[in-house]
Amino acid sequence: MEEGRNSDEKKTALCGRSLTAASQDGGGRMSAVPLAQGKVEGGKVYSGDGVLGYLEMLEAQAHELGLKQEEKEQQEKKLNRLKAKVQELRTRRDELRAKVELQEKRLLDKEGVVTDPARPSAQTVLEWKVKSIKAMLQVFYLTGISGKLTKQGICFCISTAYEGTYLDSYYVDLLIKPEVKIQRHSVPIFIPLEQIAKKYLQTDIRRFLSVLSDHLNAYVGRRHQADQLEEHFSDRIEGTLQRNSLCNLLVFNYTVSSDSKTFPFNVRLLYRDLCCSLPTEAIISCTPGTLSLLAKVAAAHSNTFRQMALHKAFDSIINAKESQD
Repeated sequence: MEEGRNSDEKKTALCGRSLTAASQDGGGRMSAVPLAQGKVEGGKVYSGDGVLGYLEMLEAQAHELGLKQEEKEQQEKKLNRLKAKVQELRTRRDELRAKVELQEKRLLDKEGVVTDPARPSAQTVLEWKVKSIKAMLQVFYLTGISGKLTKQGICFCISTAYEGTYLDSYYVDLLIKPEVKIQRHSVPIFIPLEQIAKKYLQTDIRRFLSVLSDHLNAYVGRRHQADQLEEHFSDRIEGTLQRNSLCNLLVFNYTVSSDSKTFPFNVRLLYRDLCCSLPTEAIISCTPGTLSLLAKVAAAHSNTFRQMALHKAFDSIINAKESQD
């Protein structure tokens, strides 16, 4: 036992001398031993480069991902509620339309406008137009279209929105004497207002307003998506997003990384249906001669762009790529 104690004392002395030598410089002076440097990542300081520092980094990342997931779930719940409300309003609109049409038919039958083989007088036609317009005001109130009677006709206001976000309002001032025609409006010049009016204005004002509203809502929807993409993903897009006035043609570039290499992708979104806010064609091209896997990735991205709003599709693509990484 005495020999064991002597052995332990010798080891302790040797360790002490080693530490003393390591802490002295060539001149015998003591030098300061630097502490472990903290790790900085994402603006946060972790305790060190060891296991504890790595665990702190993972914990912080998990917390951030949890917050993002919670925010995403809340947005999805809000969107579902808004969609349900829109569907309810559309159902109510259809019911009111049916009631108004039935009432108009009864009024016409009562006044003899339909059954009378003789041509109706101008006064009768004018009264019928006024009644129809008043009925339309009640129907369209729930669909984002409102109106106000004027001395010479009526002024309609078409309010636009996209996914529960109200955007712009446009006005169409109609004259109804002696015939229905557009006196003034604030509809953008690239909306085919003249073609829509020529097709529906004289025969079906409700249809005219409904089609015009579809065009305007689709336009502001496409514009809103492009604005959201530029606002939230400018650091992910190569260069600038190119668009025309109608926003039915969008072109931009982004990159995909694979095996420490970066491959540029070019996106061309074409909206042939001007009453739709989703593209009918999504053409994605990459560098010729690249891996066949990238061609499959481009095809998957094209499908995503056709099925989701632009900014949401791009966010989904980025999250999928980061998860794979």
